[in-house]
Amino acid sequence: MERSTLRDIPSVDEILKTETSKRLLELHPRMIVKGVIRNILNEKRKSLLDDPHAEIDLSINTLLSEIKERIQEEDRGNLRTVINATGIIIHTNLGRAILSDSAIKNAMSIAGSYSNLEYELNTGKRGKRYIHLDGILREITGAEASIVVNNNAAAVLLVLNTLAKDREVIVSRGELIEIGGSFRIPEVMERSGAILKEIGTTNKTHLKDYESAITEKTALLLKVHPSNYRILGFTEEVVLEEIVNIGRRYSIPVMNDLGSGCLVDLKRYGISGEPAVKEVLKTGVDIVTFSGDKLLGGPQAGIILGKEGYISRIQANPLTRAVRIDKLTLAAMEATLREYLDMEKVAETNPTLRMLLQPLETIRKRARKIKRLLNSIPNSSIFIEITDEYSQAGGGSLPLINLSTSVVSIRPQTGSMLTVESLEERLRKGVIPVIARIKDGRLLLDARTIRDNEIHILAEMVKDAIHTYS
Repeated sequence: MERSTLRDIPSVDEILKTETSKRLLELHPRMIVKGVIRNILNEKRKSLLDDPHAEIDLSINTLLSEIKERIQEEDRGNLRTVINATGIIIHTNLGRAILSDSAIKNAMSIAGSYSNLEYELNTGKRGKRYIHLDGILREITGAEASIVVNNNAAAVLLVLNTLAKDREVIVSRGELIEIGGSFRIPEVMERSGAILKEIGTTNKTHLKDYESAITEKTALLLKVHPSNYRILGFTEEVVLEEIVNIGRRYSIPVMNDLGSGCLVDLKRYGISGEPAVKEVLKTGVDIVTFSGDKLLGGPQAGIILGKEGYISRIQANPLTRAVRIDKLTLAAMEATLREYLDMEKVAETNPTLRMLLQPLETIRKRARKIKRLLNSIPNSSIFIEITDEYSQAGGGSLPLINLSTSVVSIRPQTGSMLTVESLEERLRKGVIPVIARIKDGRLLLDARTIRDNEIHILAEMVKDAIHTYS
């Protein structure tokens, strides 16, 4: 190749006149196409200025090939779908719960049309958006009333601000938790205007601690479900029923922040540690809050259930408008909740519950299929096997529960240029990113969270990732 000079660099207009560029302009925004062309030409110019003797291919065809590849990268968008091969079902960093088919369909239908979001079809008058979910939530949970806001942090903030602003809220020291994103109960309480009154110790809180802390300034008794941790050993806590009894005795409302929130009884499937919302409400607790995109398996939302009088006060709080859900969240949540009207089928239709409760043999079968596809990679520089491992629920749910799973373990062959770290990186940066985990020098693909329709795509991404090293 002859040495290139600055004069050999074509102009932006010259490249734009090519048939390839014309096709690119039909498929991609003009600003992106022109910007990419300009940036690549500037890079070539800088390379020549840095090293006038550099051999750089400045032919139109070579530049167009590079331009097409760069445009595809830039026009891909920042928020992308990924394959979750980590085994963490409710993965906060990967978007938490996957919506069911019916939730996706309903959200798309509402998104593409006008709707009766805040319009009463029977009366022809303005209505409230919260009414669309209230009836079904009351039917599923047995609550007197409900309101749904944009996430559980907002739900807790809203309840505290409504019921306890400038007054005291009693909570056990062992429940002053912090979860992902630096969400801390004491700080949320401070922002709400409520005054925190800690009782007990980190590992032990007694009934008498609640009673002795009550004064004329007490507005609320708060119990917080330890979302992503447990204190084990020499411990003691007051159960919700006993706190409810104290609240009734002193005419003080009781709130239970469940964090994750589960609408099915997981004990029937052999999983303990997560109270069912319906059973919690049966204690007589006044307010319950929990997330919509964790064990419930719906879109991001904060659900507030409880006594009608308290819910009415919460709805009237001006802050409610600031944290209200939009029509897409409402549509997806309604469809998700409707699936819970059939508690036998919801374990199959709800993706979160399906991943959580699927039989181990189903997971092993999926792992074997993945391995068969990976074994077909020619000149492979990897060693593949299926091993037993553990998955996690994630999202602050069931922190002590290890779910038996089957993983496809990938280890680079001895002497290969490929390392497990470089393989993980190439998968993560692929056309369709695959998010996996590394353990003991092996890359693990957990078949629990890999969906059946992703298996062939996953295999192609692994092939692409190791191609350079084969």
